[in-house]
Amino acid sequence: MPDLKTTLANARTIAVVGCSDRPSRTSYAIARYLQEAGYRIIPINPNISTCHGEPAFPDLQSLPDDVRVDIVDIFRNPAYTAEMVESAVAYAEATGTQPTVWTQIGVSTSEAQRLAEDAGLPYVKNRCIMVEHRRMGDG
Repeated sequence: MPDLKTTLANARTIAVVGCSDRPSRTSYAIARYLQEAGYRIIPINPNISTCHGEPAFPDLQSLPDDVRVDIVDIFRNPAYTAEMVESAVAYAEATGTQPTVWTQIGVSTSEAQRLAEDAGLPYVKNRCIMVEHRRMGDG
């Protein structure tokens, strides 16, 4: 697992995969927290158009060419995590970047971890990005 403090300190843009525009959802609250902590959030969800004033995109491949994601924070059902990691790998290859794949608590799967690691992408397993950010004194 990558050093979480360094990962969070060096990140500027976080794609929130599975971001919801419903205030009752955890992804909504955590995206807001990250935004207020100074990160640019990019909502990734084909079913919404905006969240927290940011335009939403259906997937990572739909991001504008001038957007570079540092962390891909996954809030999807574990059944879809490997597919989301495949998308992150394709994004990394297309952009020549190495975003950290961050799986929220209960989202990681061994297949998803293997896919990320095989592609050389840092992988954070079953950690809440907001809890880690607060714990490290950055928020």
